[in-house]
Amino acid sequence: QVQLVESGGGLVQAGGSLRLSCAASGSIGSITAMGWFRQAPGKERELVASITRDGNTHYGVSLKGRVTISRDNAANTITVYLQMNNLKLEDTAGYYCNSASSIYAYWGQGTQGTVSS
Repeated sequence: QVQLVESGGGLVQAGGSLRLSCAASGSIGSITAMGWFRQAPGKERELVASITRDGNTHYGVSLKGRVTISRDNAANTITVYLQMNNLKLEDTAGYYCNSASSIYAYWGQGTQGTVSS
């Protein structure tokens, strides 16, 4: 199993930035990719960004150009960061970390990001 712990959400004014972190522990050797998704009230969960074990990145449409995903690999932990800039009111959502292997996918508990005017 993989455990995911997210941090870094909060309240920010429009135009500001948030940096989210997701620490993966447990069976991290099985992880092929990690990513961030978000879900706003009444909307479907959507991909924000993902990064593979090799460091290849992919960005969703909604935040493209305003977001960067990166990762640090340690002996027993993988930490993935999501840097979001120039945030807009519509970026308010729950942000969820995801890890994927060839068989399983795991989700973190989510962290709220709220953008105010």
